[in-house]
Amino acid sequence: MLARTLFGLALTAATGLCASLQQVTNWGSNPTKIQMYTYVPDKLATKPAIIVALHGCGGTAPSWYSGTRLPSYADQNGFILIYPGTPNMSNCWGVNDPASLTHGAGGDSLGIVAMVNYTIAKYKADASRVYVMGSSSGGMMTNVLAGTYPEVFEAGATYSGVAHACFAGAESATPFSSNQTCARGLQHTPQEWGNFVRNSYPGYTGRRPRMQIIHGAADTLVYPRCAMEALKQWSNVLGVEFSKNITGVPSQAYTQIVYGDGSKLVGYMGAGVGHVAPTNEQVMLKFFGLIN
Repeated sequence: MLARTLFGLALTAATGLCASLQQVTNWGSNPTKIQMYTYVPDKLATKPAIIVALHGCGGTAPSWYSGTRLPSYADQNGFILIYPGTPNMSNCWGVNDPASLTHGAGGDSLGIVAMVNYTIAKYKADASRVYVMGSSSGGMMTNVLAGTYPEVFEAGATYSGVAHACFAGAESATPFSSNQTCARGLQHTPQEWGNFVRNSYPGYTGRRPRMQIIHGAADTLVYPRCAMEALKQWSNVLGVEFSKNITGVPSQAYTQIVYGDGSKLVGYMGAGVGHVAPTNEQVMLKFFGLIN
């Protein structure tokens, strides 16, 4: 047993493979007392990209770290992963919070942006290559971050989420709250949805994040209509129109929903897929431009 332990330590020392999920404290503004974890690979790229990865309701940062293959892709490509965690509201993100929906006002969104700024400064990361992804409540917060802090994020990917500001005005944003109007497919016109995004940062005229929207057509918790409403929203914000559907992409169960040439906005709807749609790291990272 001792020999095996010593061999393992020697192998670790020889290869330098010691990267692990690490909790970070005192990273900056944290109005809602959320948590920050990071995964920094041993072989970090020069001016590395950053992906913020957001867990769903009831989840934690460590559980989401184990929930996708993103750490192995980080090892291969040298980007940094930030895993925020919330202990609030049944571990669901505050996507109903007016502060999170207003640029610079506070809420979970401001705390997460502070994590990004801390990581950029500490690791000399590339501020033009910051991405965000999440599942369920994390997908909802992905849309909130993309809408409220467009200058921070280059692109986002939402799995089984809802449009930006869909839960605005609700008393909470959990599966247990009495108001489930949003999760059951609240509808607005594209212009109305787009205005919710623009009103989160009045006067902003810069570029907007590219978006990828993934959902299951058999989702009975966050209805499939929610994905179509999010696509309407980002179509209006990004100024791209629906162009075509392609069946069987990226796999047989899915239909790819293409807007424009697909470089700014694309959706994927999975037949027979419930809650939540599984993360497709390869498709997402190609959309982000982090792998070929």
